[in-house]
Amino acid sequence: MTRAWWSAAGALALVADVLTVNVLGAQATMPAPPTRTYDVIVGAEAADRMQVVRFGPDGARVVRERVIGRNAVDPDGPHGVSVSPDGRYYFVSTAHGVPNGTLWKLDTETDQVRGQVDLGSFPATLQVSGDGEFAWVVNFNLHGEMVPSSVSVVGTRDMVELTRIPTCTMPHGSRLSPDGAHHWSVCMMDDVLVDIDATKFEVARHFSLGKGSEMGMPGAPPQRGRPMSADHAGHGMEPPKPGDVSCSPTWAQPSRDGRTVWVACNRASELVEIDVPSWTMRRRLPTGAGTYNLATTHDGRLVIGTNKRGQSVSIHDAVTGAELARVATSRRIPSGLVVSPDDRYLFVTCEGVGSEPGSVDIIDLATRTRVASVDVGQMAGGIDVWRMR
Repeated sequence: MTRAWWSAAGALALVADVLTVNVLGAQATMPAPPTRTYDVIVGAEAADRMQVVRFGPDGARVVRERVIGRNAVDPDGPHGVSVSPDGRYYFVSTAHGVPNGTLWKLDTETDQVRGQVDLGSFPATLQVSGDGEFAWVVNFNLHGEMVPSSVSVVGTRDMVELTRIPTCTMPHGSRLSPDGAHHWSVCMMDDVLVDIDATKFEVARHFSLGKGSEMGMPGAPPQRGRPMSADHAGHGMEPPKPGDVSCSPTWAQPSRDGRTVWVACNRASELVEIDVPSWTMRRRLPTGAGTYNLATTHDGRLVIGTNKRGQSVSIHDAVTGAELARVATSRRIPSGLVVSPDDRYLFVTCEGVGSEPGSVDIIDLATRTRVASVDVGQMAGGIDVWRMR
């Protein structure tokens, strides 16, 4: 089922979004239909499906899908998705291996597998480097005790794991700096941001994110981890308890000029802005409940986050820090997000709950309204733009 901006369901959703935008003081205007066509690739973790969603003048729809994984009985769990810079391949981490997960390389035109390699336990978020030579994948390690995990670096030509860099407990949010010199990730159970020197493949420094104890330090973080919690398998759905000053970070997003790293503090529902040259905190900003994954526009003006507990997306001004809009999503548990190359649209995955399908919501960034939504596989998560025509 698709829900385009001109449909009755889309109109009702648009009214809700406009009301949300008006509450935050933005001027609501009716969005114009798209004049270009956008193809995004989406992974559905509970359905082992990769799907291509097309959005254009005729609305949004799924145009292609394939099953991915090795296990025909249990879900393999496609989690992270990243398209190569030349658009020829897309890479997918399947997290639910026994015991380890896998990174897959597939042809964007045909969905044919071009290579695969086993990584650590529960490989999750990933990004391909700007030259296309490396894939950086965090090994989230959702299984068992809270023990330190790692980041895998894979040579994409031959699909060989070149190294596995120890970091901290439950790493997530794998992102490279614009110049390719830094790799950023956060550790959900250690409250730290980790800076890997991407030229040496080793941890250079880390930053403590707990409220009141923010501090940048050299070298790798201490290998401590938190005790097992009820939110261990919830990926950030548990709200903070009274007196909890933890961050529980789930994403690290560099600014377009590389001078800032934005961190999503999921438990605290805050954005933390870290200055890269001085390795100090600039500010903490309130945002939506359970902020989870982040993205920035290509012009660097906006920082955008999914609010996992708040069924919404927050759009912030990167300079002032002001929350410009909070746009409701079509389903619960919004997760992944990606901005179109022309900065016009935001594509957001929603996992859904129970037997609900997942969905991809499309938000017009000029009007800050949801203009289309399309059903995809259950627990939709990883997403990336393949092409714009």
